[in-house]
Amino acid sequence: MDQSAYRARRAITVSIVMFILAIVVIMIGLNTGTIRLSPLAVWQTLLGGGTTEEQMILLDYRLPRIIVTMLGGIGLGVAGAVLQGVSRNALADPGILGLHAGAAFGLIVFVSFFRTMEGSLAMLIPMFTFAGGSVIAIIIILLAYDRQQGIMPIRLILVGIAIEAGVSAITLFLSLKLDPDTYAFAARWLAGSVWGRDWINVWALLPWIVILVPIIYLKSKTLDLFSFGDEIASGVGSSVTRNRLLMLILAVALSCASVSMTGGIGFIGLVAPHLARRLAGPQHRYFLPAAASIGLVILVAADTIGRSIFQPNAIPAGVIVALIGGPYFLYMLFRKKV
Repeated sequence: MDQSAYRARRAITVSIVMFILAIVVIMIGLNTGTIRLSPLAVWQTLLGGGTTEEQMILLDYRLPRIIVTMLGGIGLGVAGAVLQGVSRNALADPGILGLHAGAAFGLIVFVSFFRTMEGSLAMLIPMFTFAGGSVIAIIIILLAYDRQQGIMPIRLILVGIAIEAGVSAITLFLSLKLDPDTYAFAARWLAGSVWGRDWINVWALLPWIVILVPIIYLKSKTLDLFSFGDEIASGVGSSVTRNRLLMLILAVALSCASVSMTGGIGFIGLVAPHLARRLAGPQHRYFLPAAASIGLVILVAADTIGRSIFQPNAIPAGVIVALIGGPYFLYMLFRKKV
């Protein structure tokens, strides 16, 4: 068996395993909560049966929340893979690069004007977070740009870290000027809480994931070229600066749309691509689906753990992810190969 066939078979195996694991985690999430439902009751309700109470619990509360975490996990996992490919750095992450800070700034502007994320206005939230993330991304790109070398990957990360700190401080200052109820919502969002998500939030996030993830997957070869260095990529006819800018735009849109509904959750974009790369191999066409699946599993599992183990006081999913991602980040930081 040649190397290409082996990698393809390995990637398919990893994808199947992650799909099965995702189904298990989703079913546990649907069964778990203040009022527990048996697996049989969940299946009956999903198929149109169940009592009125079971339908309300599952279809009105748990299912939209879990679908939002599924979509958000996929978006953050793929966005992290893109940023790591563009920057050629395994430590790149939407949160570390400052994109989440820009999205948070956009959301604070949104709640300052509209004071809610419920109803039809929720459809505007991804646009505000994308606008905030885009502004920050433009600033980072301009500061990381060099006339001779184009966008410099190392400078991209360093500038992103500095910008993230400054924008986070501004966002915190603005949030302190909100009324108590709006501030409480903003605080939950910044902590990565997906409490209270409804079907309108699912419809607000779904188009971004359905459209952007396939586009990014079709650009897998472009991402592979970045790993060889800018000179080699240019030598084979790739427009490095233009392609890097395009992939950055796609990553910004995907990550900002994801955090608009899941809250300020970090580290998934760091951990998911790295694990996927180790399991499915270095080529993006193989490990992008695995990164999406791992991101989904991590976020759904974190939300389930946060609202079940720590009852009656639910812990935001962002806190659970940080407990996992923080030590993993330090592990990667001190590895000799990073």
